[in-house]
Amino acid sequence: MNIEARPLETRAETELAEAFDTLKAKLPGGDAVAAKRTEAFADFRKAGLPHRRVEEWKYSDLRARLKSVPAFAARRDTAAARSLVEAHAGTFGDAERHRLVIVDGHFHADLSDVEALGKDGITVRPLAEALADEGAALMAMPAIASNDAAVGLNAIFCADGVELVIAEGATVSRPVEILHVQGGDQAGASAERVVIRAGKGSSATVFETFVGGTEGTFSNTLTDIRAADEAGLTLARLQAEEAGTTHVGSAVVTLGTASNVKLIGAGIGSGFARHQSFVTFEGENARADLLGITMVRAGQHVDQTLVVDHAVPNCESTELFKTVVGEGAKGIFQGKIIVRPDAQKTDGQMMTQSLLLAEDAEMALKPELEIFADDVQCAHGATSGEIDEDLMFYLQARGIPEAEAKMLLVLAFLSEAVEEIGDETIVEAFEARIRDWLYASA
Repeated sequence: MNIEARPLETRAETELAEAFDTLKAKLPGGDAVAAKRTEAFADFRKAGLPHRRVEEWKYSDLRARLKSVPAFAARRDTAAARSLVEAHAGTFGDAERHRLVIVDGHFHADLSDVEALGKDGITVRPLAEALADEGAALMAMPAIASNDAAVGLNAIFCADGVELVIAEGATVSRPVEILHVQGGDQAGASAERVVIRAGKGSSATVFETFVGGTEGTFSNTLTDIRAADEAGLTLARLQAEEAGTTHVGSAVVTLGTASNVKLIGAGIGSGFARHQSFVTFEGENARADLLGITMVRAGQHVDQTLVVDHAVPNCESTELFKTVVGEGAKGIFQGKIIVRPDAQKTDGQMMTQSLLLAEDAEMALKPELEIFADDVQCAHGATSGEIDEDLMFYLQARGIPEAEAKMLLVLAFLSEAVEEIGDETIVEAFEARIRDWLYASA
């Protein structure tokens, strides 16, 4: 007799089950959405939180990390939310931009530039309103993301968020910043969802910034990007939550014919973070560029995981990820390119490089190719090493102090990924964060 072994339920799993029982009647969406949530909850009850025996999560044991899950955060009043926003408003400096604000997982239209965005070609509405109109179709995920544990948890609990619909043919004049702020007064859980629909032939740049939180805060975010034919979208995501937080963020991207999506991620925050990207090509002659910068230190654990699904012919993808790992920290990169049998003329190139700054710095690398077509150009590479002592000696011999010399070499290591970003505002913001991190680590 074969019996499937499952670990005993943890306190965190019990708390999540109790939270759903309490919240399910209040969560937005009609009967079809409720059925989707119930289905996802049944999967969660069967499998529990992802752990090291789940292949995709073997380097990032969320079950072991979450000893307890705090209550899902209530909506703050406008004054309290504004105070938090003002404390975290400087990420992109004085750059002109439209802003949308999400505090503790709740969208605040009264603190957001909804009207200005409407004039610039973007219709904005709360997630609850979008769910009421579109039902379960808004919850649907492509195959490569549909069975992911974190995506499933977001489907269960997403109570708020925002939908952006970029009009067909619109060229949005200013970048859009979606500011996600977690309160620091007490730990809370959140599960917001952002949906970006880029209309045919549209063009836009979006920043997502994740900041704040305190010891015990747990955020599980999902950004769903649906790029129509010939759409162009750049999404830059900066995760800089406080050290005691646990952050799991998913980006799910589908590309139509001749569309172009650039997905840029910088992970420097949280004690435990997983940034995962799921990219599916649904139309031919599309291109996706994924760039990642991760910097960890002092016991941090940050995981960059991506899956790129070439389901149709004649598409291109590039993946370039750089990781800097300091004392007592662990970085993870898992990347998979899938080429389906009909996806001839696919070009997929993946490279990950890591720089270890201390003897106890750890880096786990797992690049993969699954190719079922024969007329393709696909490759992956992975390197891991330490700072070149000869270069350090060269710089110090010319009077540059050791700390500054190390900083210059780290900046040089990251420069390739930074330069590929292409957007000056994003580059300046990321470079400022990189320098702050290096000065703090010196």
